[in-house]
Amino acid sequence: MRTVLEVGWSGIKNGKLLALAATEFDAFITVDKNLPFQQNLAVLPIAIFVLDAVSNELSVLLPLVPELLKQLSSLQPRTYIRVASGA
Repeated sequence: MRTVLEVGWSGIKNGKLLALAATEFDAFITVDKNLPFQQNLAVLPIAIFVLDAVSNELSVLLPLVPELLKQLSSLQPRTYIRVASGA
């Protein structure tokens, strides 16, 4: 797992970012809840996970990790999965 910053992709917008991610990764994890409405996710050979939380603070996102790991264990390409509290 690596961040956008770690791979040198900071500042790259969603469409191009997803295309780049699809060439190197099996999954893309984001907190951008609008992403599914802005991109045609079905054409990407990558699974998209949206962490649906009230903020992107680590303390708020950490409770989502167990469900995220569960979903990642049965990863399917070209899928969109929303991970939220109580999901």
